[in-house]
Amino acid sequence: MLNDKRIAVVLPAYNASRTLQRTVDEIPREIVDDIILTDDASSDDTFLISQQLGIETIQHERNRGYGGNQKTCYAAALARGADVVVMLHPDYQYTPKLVAAMASMIIYGEYDCVFASRILGGGARRGGMPLYKYISNRVLTLAQNLIMGQKMSEYHTGYRAWSRAVLERLPLLACSDDFVFDNQMLVQALYFGFRVGEISCPTKYFAEASSINFQRSVVYGLGVVRTALDFRMKKLRLANPAFLADAPNRRLPAHHNPKESL
Repeated sequence: MLNDKRIAVVLPAYNASRTLQRTVDEIPREIVDDIILTDDASSDDTFLISQQLGIETIQHERNRGYGGNQKTCYAAALARGADVVVMLHPDYQYTPKLVAAMASMIIYGEYDCVFASRILGGGARRGGMPLYKYISNRVLTLAQNLIMGQKMSEYHTGYRAWSRAVLERLPLLACSDDFVFDNQMLVQALYFGFRVGEISCPTKYFAEASSINFQRSVVYGLGVVRTALDFRMKKLRLANPAFLADAPNRRLPAHHNPKESL
């Protein structure tokens, strides 16, 4: 707890058994009230290890995808009373030590959501980000900034903090269950006028860290461009993409059964 606000860290996990304990060990327990892991039908021991670590563990009976996993994570955090929710990948690619800094930027009223940027400070390449991923990140970020009229340093980080108000307001159930979910959620936050902050974050690329292959990266890149164009078309009132529609019935439930599909 920080400034009387409950902080939850959510871990959307898939085959994270080799890195999970290292990630959890570095989460600052002195301020974090709740750690929630959703295992997206992993084929390894992720679920068992999570239970052994004594954190709240939810298991999907079938794989729902990266976006579907996050929907379960956020719904569970809201149901358990979180005021700020930090989404952290359990693959140890991002340092858990920034949880306090990210959460405090929201708790003390400066931002509604905060993103840990690998680009600010130049940490991406020093941390081993492959050159093609770095170039793709910069090109896609530039394209989205130009299309949407924004100034983000990157749109693709997997380390994010959200206020409860944002999670209750965004129509997250209208977002994809695939990897483009992250991008759609950020674009939703910008579209609905929430204050978005960024913080520099080192990153580590190593054998155990998760990464999507080239083919999936191409699909993701096309989805990112489509998301930015949807934002611009919505602003121009030329289209009404579902994930940007102000639909209360597409928001996360206040209480949920994690075994039911969101």
